[in-house]
Amino acid sequence: MSVRQIVLAARPKGMPNAETFRFDEATLPALQAGDVLVEPAYFSVDPYMRGRMNDAKSYVPPFQVGEPLMGGAVANVLESKADGISAGDLVTGNLTWATQAVVPAKGLKKIDASLAPASYYLGILGMPGLTAYFGLLDIGNPQPGETVVVSGAAGAVGIIVGQIAKIKGCRVVGIAGSDDKVTLLKEQFGFDEVVNYKTATNLTDAIAEACPKGVDVYFDNVGGDVSDAVIKNINFHARIPLCGQIAFYNTTEVPMGPRIQPMLLTRSVLMKGFIVGNYQARFGEGVKQLAAWVNEGKLKYTETTIKGFDKLPEAMLGLFSGQNTGKMIVEV
Repeated sequence: MSVRQIVLAARPKGMPNAETFRFDEATLPALQAGDVLVEPAYFSVDPYMRGRMNDAKSYVPPFQVGEPLMGGAVANVLESKADGISAGDLVTGNLTWATQAVVPAKGLKKIDASLAPASYYLGILGMPGLTAYFGLLDIGNPQPGETVVVSGAAGAVGIIVGQIAKIKGCRVVGIAGSDDKVTLLKEQFGFDEVVNYKTATNLTDAIAEACPKGVDVYFDNVGGDVSDAVIKNINFHARIPLCGQIAFYNTTEVPMGPRIQPMLLTRSVLMKGFIVGNYQARFGEGVKQLAAWVNEGKLKYTETTIKGFDKLPEAMLGLFSGQNTGKMIVEV
């Protein structure tokens, strides 16, 4: 059987573009014992995937030139030679960017679309939700009355971080890149204040105004100038979960910024980087609590959905120009 797939055509230097991707045809292998044939219904595109386009050591192996890209997906099972998974099941896992795939069943997890929309298992009940849950609660340790600042606040992770911080009784300040996102975060997701970093004449002062008592927890999704401005407002004994650095993902040179170590040292600040896989043993706990908050109406969610398998490269590039609000999803 022949399927369409999207491969990495060349490693990008700086910002990826259409030439980074190539559409190919591939022939699927026959199913072996333990395999399933799946047809993706939804693909997730995420900023971390940009790092995998570089030939550099990281917490996940790089994509290989000429080989299909891959990421989180929800798929329908068309055929199964594996125990515990049957044709007609809905599953989630890391899948190649292909219209169909033969994969080992052990890497898949069955989901129940009657509990939540299927795409939510790529967002609020998937990697972004778990990232927000563990990063904020385990590292940030927000306490009632504290001020929590979230950069990339309108992204898939940021929206959830802000709402969990509100559940924990905190004052929540977001940082986003458009007036529409500012309005959305305040009116629909309960943020107390939101700073538009693109229009603020002095970002450090704008954050100080939004955080009159300083910053106790900074959930850092972006790095760069935004994080420099937040850290200048950091409080004694603050905590900084270091989740993402999207400001640097497409740079060709390492930019020079303020030396933040003196501020971290003299204010006894904890900064800790993490990836969600660090908490894999506790994923069940996270999904259970996130689902409860969703069902109780305490957590709301939004997605940016682009339709069509061919739109996967476009959706990925859109992450770096802020085209998404909440999770970026491609519906096949």
